[in-house]
Amino acid sequence: MKTKIYTKIISALAIAAIVAGCSSSSKDKATQLSELKAQQANVAKEIAKLEEEISKETPDSVKTSKAKEIVVKELNPVKFDHFIQTQAFVESEENIQVSAKTAGVVTSVLVREGEMVSKGQTIAQIDNSLITRGLDELKSQLELSTTVFNRQKNLWDQKIGTEVQYLQAKSSKEGLERRIASLQEQNEMTKIKSPVSGVVDAIDVKAGQNIAPGMPAARVVNNSDLKVTAHVSEAYSTDLKKGDKIAVNFPDLNKTIDSKLNFVARNIDPLSRTFDVEADLPSSADLRPNMSAVVRIVFETNPSAIVVPINIVQTINGEKVVFVAEPQGNNFVARKKVVKVGGVYDNQAEVEGLVKGDKLITVGYQGLNDGELVKI
Repeated sequence: MKTKIYTKIISALAIAAIVAGCSSSSKDKATQLSELKAQQANVAKEIAKLEEEISKETPDSVKTSKAKEIVVKELNPVKFDHFIQTQAFVESEENIQVSAKTAGVVTSVLVREGEMVSKGQTIAQIDNSLITRGLDELKSQLELSTTVFNRQKNLWDQKIGTEVQYLQAKSSKEGLERRIASLQEQNEMTKIKSPVSGVVDAIDVKAGQNIAPGMPAARVVNNSDLKVTAHVSEAYSTDLKKGDKIAVNFPDLNKTIDSKLNFVARNIDPLSRTFDVEADLPSSADLRPNMSAVVRIVFETNPSAIVVPINIVQTINGEKVVFVAEPQGNNFVARKKVVKVGGVYDNQAEVEGLVKGDKLITVGYQGLNDGELVKI
């Protein structure tokens, strides 16, 4: 019925246009304009009349044709994490700057950068020639002193000689042993040794160079004992606790590692107003000390939350609102819902005021009015 009526209107317009075209050559422009306006007014009256007739015959179809088109999403409860996201960096528990224990001239460097070393292995040697000569001299004296002591002991066991002679021989021998032990300790201090097993990351000395206690000689890094450290705002000091889940993302490696907090500092830095948190990392050849990362620490999880995109939450008259589509007869209308936003993470908002099954309007919500007809 509606198609036939609109066909009549189109035919009338076409005939009017043909008649106007045929007579345009014999009439001036002012006359032509006057006639066309008269035709337009008649056609408009005809259209209004036909729309009224259609409205009476099929009211729902007219309303639907005037409804605003929208897109909806049916809401269902989902798991929703409340988290903190911040910058972090990788640390090694065994990232050691090795230094000398005594002063002297470095006579040799025994390892190269990138070489694996074990705990206690000598990295460089400091000149120990004087100590070595002193040890050789004392060892010769100790041999003689030991011989004298053994003979004096044998005599004393047979009750020959005096006790003083025996004690003097014993004291001389033991004194030399103590001096040798002391020199041996000094000799060990001339060896610059690695305190941990790992990779030699840097060599800071050369043969012939003077070195003093505390001066850096080499750096040894053990990548098997890594951790990530982050500085978190004091605003979250009561939210985080040991055992909270943490996701460590390395943008440069396109890699994410899941772990748990094993340390949450109690002290807050007075300058930065932050506190430290740490989590262990697995051994990996890709990770390096001081490498930057982005961490996401989950401090609360709602297993059944209603979540909506934050961009569709509007502020109207000081209230946070969204629109949902509700059925009305054979059609749908927009309904304004006032919501309370509990948290916003990754552009998703946890809200109160909506329920499972609500048809949330995600496209076409701008400019809607409560009760306005919509078309899904």
